[in-house]
Amino acid sequence: MNPEQVTSQIRQEALRLGFDFIGISKADFLEEEAPRLEQWLLQHGHGQMKYMENYFDKRLDPRKLVDGARSVISLLYNYYPAAAQSDPNAPRISKYAYGEDYHIVIKDKLRELLFFIEGVAGQVYGRVFVDSAPVLERAWAAKSGMGWIGKNTNLISPQHGSYYFISELILDLELIPDPPIRDYCGTCTRCIDACPTDAIIKPYVVDGSKCISYFTIELKEEIPSSWAGTFDNWAFGCDVCQDVCPWNRFSKPHREKRFEPSKELQHMKLEEWREMTEEVFRRVFKDSAVKRAGYKGFKRNLAFLAQSENGR
Repeated sequence: MNPEQVTSQIRQEALRLGFDFIGISKADFLEEEAPRLEQWLLQHGHGQMKYMENYFDKRLDPRKLVDGARSVISLLYNYYPAAAQSDPNAPRISKYAYGEDYHIVIKDKLRELLFFIEGVAGQVYGRVFVDSAPVLERAWAAKSGMGWIGKNTNLISPQHGSYYFISELILDLELIPDPPIRDYCGTCTRCIDACPTDAIIKPYVVDGSKCISYFTIELKEEIPSSWAGTFDNWAFGCDVCQDVCPWNRFSKPHREKRFEPSKELQHMKLEEWREMTEEVFRRVFKDSAVKRAGYKGFKRNLAFLAQSENGR
């Protein structure tokens, strides 16, 4: 089959597997992103995330990750929940962590898609990526026309907002690329104005070392007391810059059963959060991305929120 036919079949299979959007880019060097990434690192926007300093060249050139790479397939998978935490006073968990760890769910589907491509196109060499390798996911998704990178640095789809997981297949297979679309943020600054820690230091630039997600997930030491009272009750991650984005009024609940929160998590009261034992943590977050923080890290976050509340 020719590239047009193969591309069409891949698109159809991706949608059948449950992906909401698929975009394709030519595997090439990301010239525009290179100086931005270098400047961000020089300004220590990554805080203590030292891994961001590694594999600089690979982050910018997929051909260094997959020999002979010709195409980057970007895919979006909706995680916007129909149900939220029921206790408004409970410590908040980012929506993406309500259900089963997305790395597991999406990687399974990517492998299915790769197997399908091998069946259609013959011998193909490729790799699947779900936020687990030096790939600039949002840059590739924007390059393939699935949205634009907003002022909060999230990828925004004009049809359905930004509550999506991004994943990739990098292949040594020629496919038909998609054109990018324009930026529709306009003069809006809601995400910048709403950020509790002023982490969006200017449009399209986030100081990661000031982000609540960084403090509650990436930071391994004690959270500095100078940030007390600024976390807006977030215990793991933060959704503020997405919640206020006007484009997310188009968000629709996902259809993935594995992303549904357990009843225990959904209805847990403030007192239950504060009294959480390691046994309860392991049960409630058995398959969740929250495990990344670990029990000690999560309890540190809860204690920080409680101290901040008591200090008001």
